[in-house]
Amino acid sequence: MIADFQLPEPIKARRIVVAMSGGVDSSVVAALAARTGAETIGITLQLYDHGEATGRTGSCCAGQDIRDARAVADKLGIAHYVFDHESRFRDSVVENFADEYMAGRTPIPCIQCNMGVKFTDLLTMARDLGADCLATGHYVRRVMGEGGKAELHRALDPARDQSYFLFATTDEQMDFLRFPLGDMPKAQVREIAKEMGLAVAFKPDSQDICFVPDGDYAKIVRKVRPDADEDGEIVHIDGRVMGRHKGLIHYTVGQRKGLDIGGQPEPLYVIRIDAETKRVIVGPKEALAIRSARITDMNWIGMAYDGPVQAKVRSLAKPVPARMEGGQLIFENAEYGVAPGQAAVLYADERVLGGGWIAETTAVQLELESV
Repeated sequence: MIADFQLPEPIKARRIVVAMSGGVDSSVVAALAARTGAETIGITLQLYDHGEATGRTGSCCAGQDIRDARAVADKLGIAHYVFDHESRFRDSVVENFADEYMAGRTPIPCIQCNMGVKFTDLLTMARDLGADCLATGHYVRRVMGEGGKAELHRALDPARDQSYFLFATTDEQMDFLRFPLGDMPKAQVREIAKEMGLAVAFKPDSQDICFVPDGDYAKIVRKVRPDADEDGEIVHIDGRVMGRHKGLIHYTVGQRKGLDIGGQPEPLYVIRIDAETKRVIVGPKEALAIRSARITDMNWIGMAYDGPVQAKVRSLAKPVPARMEGGQLIFENAEYGVAPGQAAVLYADERVLGGGWIAETTAVQLELESV
């Protein structure tokens, strides 16, 4: 199979830079790029050492991942460069992650990483290397629309689609980026790796945020912000003090477990987090129903748009009917689990229109007395 990297002929006169993380997806992209006959160069960013923050061995784009990427590059006979971006990653992603939790918001560090360290820095490096494009292993599609404008579309395989994490991609970046895996199911990608004798063919996929390999977010935040464990009140939306919590970093909107306020007549959920007063506000599930959300830092891939859209407010959620009115995203039906700090990504069928950050929400039950 020879993938279409959407480059002008003759392809042998082109130079493709591939972002190589050491996983099977980016390794197959490198293999497909090399198979076209274009000059192919692999780049790996050394981002984060798990052991530094968690005391565990292992790494993200470091250690074994770098060795795997280098082994693939050697197998393919392509150049491979490693750039140390650990300090920039820590400053722009890890510290932001900690600050968002401390502010009572629900951060999405993978998007912050794509917005900065990965795309911005990698594109600059690729251009400095004289590349015609930068190819990545993301499961999304680049489709040429009317007027020759590159559009971002969801992956063909909905189970692998990563478009939610790429809403902040700019028009200028779309001109230079390529996503050759967007039309493939994961099984096909692994089969290509196996056929080409790549040692990473059966390497497991990453399941967690790269710098939180054990899922213990609080431990990471505590290391970066030592005052993160300050306790405070757990307060019902009707004003009753229900108990005390052990630090805001242990709670997110929609959470039910871990509140330690049993014996209630109905299940209680985290409705919101008040960072200023260090209070966790709880209530019944219906209090989580959201009618609208104010969106900030909106990025449009193409033209700005007001009107009907499909909106996705969590990476694993299905897009739901909504409409944009100015900076407000208004849901057609009540939406649950909408939290400040999350991203709202807008679609028109398969096309990604853009997205932004949820700054605040408006509950369906406006008559509920605020605390």
